[in-house]
Amino acid sequence: MPALTIKNIPNDLYEELKHVAEQHHRSMNSEVIMCLKQKLFPNKISTQDKLSNIQALRSQIKPNNMTSQDIEHAINEGRS
Repeated sequence: MPALTIKNIPNDLYEELKHVAEQHHRSMNSEVIMCLKQKLFPNKISTQDKLSNIQALRSQIKPNNMTSQDIEHAINEGRS
């Protein structure tokens, strides 16, 4: 597999990359590869990333405990 060396990385970029890699439980090398993939192939989202996005969205949804009476009341209220 080919290798790539990146020189003269600004300190703030290096620290942010390190921080993000830790958040994702990845090595810095793996995080750089993921960043490049996301930038170069934006339409190709991994299954795990899709699942993570779905789970994050679901956690934001509050359960809706509407009854049929609530719905009927809302319909009738809209007619007045």
